[in-house]
Amino acid sequence: MSLGFRSVGACAITRRATVLQLRRSGGGVARHGYVLDVIGSFGMGSGMPASRRGTGSVAVRAGSALARRPADKLRLWKMMVQLRAYDERATLLQRQGRIGAYPTFWGEEAIQAAAVLAVGDADWLFLSYRQNAVPVLRGLPPEQAWAYFRGDPRGFFDPSQFGCAPQCVPLATHLPHAVGWAVGRRLQGGDEVALAFFGDGASSEGDAHEAMNLASVLRAPVVFLCTNNQWAISTPLSRQAAVDHLSARAAGYGMPGVTVDGYDPLAVLGAVAEAVDRARSGGGPSLVEASCYRIGPHATADDPSLYRDEAEAALWREREPIGRFERQLQEEGHLATQDIIEEHERAASAMRDAGHRLDRMPVPTGEEMTAHVLAVPPPSWPRSSAPTLATAEQ
Repeated sequence: MSLGFRSVGACAITRRATVLQLRRSGGGVARHGYVLDVIGSFGMGSGMPASRRGTGSVAVRAGSALARRPADKLRLWKMMVQLRAYDERATLLQRQGRIGAYPTFWGEEAIQAAAVLAVGDADWLFLSYRQNAVPVLRGLPPEQAWAYFRGDPRGFFDPSQFGCAPQCVPLATHLPHAVGWAVGRRLQGGDEVALAFFGDGASSEGDAHEAMNLASVLRAPVVFLCTNNQWAISTPLSRQAAVDHLSARAAGYGMPGVTVDGYDPLAVLGAVAEAVDRARSGGGPSLVEASCYRIGPHATADDPSLYRDEAEAALWREREPIGRFERQLQEEGHLATQDIIEEHERAASAMRDAGHRLDRMPVPTGEEMTAHVLAVPPPSWPRSSAPTLATAEQ
């Protein structure tokens, strides 16, 4: 394998930005040779500390029409605000003992919202635990999503209704599911695309390798979206990967790869939209790495001050994506200060109401808790509508 590196464009410290993309090499350096480019464009420039330089600052690809339309920019912003309100309310619910341990995603809203906007309504999303709010963007009531964290079976939903596979807590186990679903739909004559979220920690799992390898061999219509927030619980990226950019691994699978600034919603939108279009048109899978920083804890039960310098997290908090995007939209004349205040208040109020609806949910009975665990429950379990051995055999 030969991997070249070429830089085109400006430094991330300026108001310009860069995007890292793997493209096929015209020089024929290897059968699956790719060149890693740094392509300059406009952006919001975050500037990554030297101690945690997983990517530069990134801009949207010039060819993304979605990222240029004011209406789509405003829709994207509102989705991000909705996610922020969801996450902050969920954290509050956990602190009050109204739900159990909860995996926060504060600061990763740009990645999740942009991905949902980039795919089509019929495309499916495959989620890990940190994307538990993504189905809410597709219509799932927030209180139903939160019920999952109370161990309430009402926290589950019909995947076909929302185009979202059930969230997987074990790392990377859902990536082969995405490949299987995508290949199956292609065999059925569909043109849908699967988008699979995963993190930098999951990228080290065997399931991730197997899924990306098989997807490339079968040219499956899958977009692998890696949220590289630099921390796999307490393990920094430098202790689990020898590459600066996880997207460089795409070359080993013979697929395109790109690294974007995960705090720049337009960068993520442009890269994911391009990968979705490529997959839908028969171009096979892509790996999109959205590089950011896990500003908060791994989950509400975690204390990150035990293993990292929280001053670094504070630095990144100043660069969180919603405030940056709002400033850009104001500069472009799409938003006024009052618009921002009202949208945040509306989203917070909606999530507060959802929390009250969660409180009004009845405590699940033993029958409800066990109804879908085993096909044939033992006699000692609470009576349920699950099939008996006789009906199961029929």
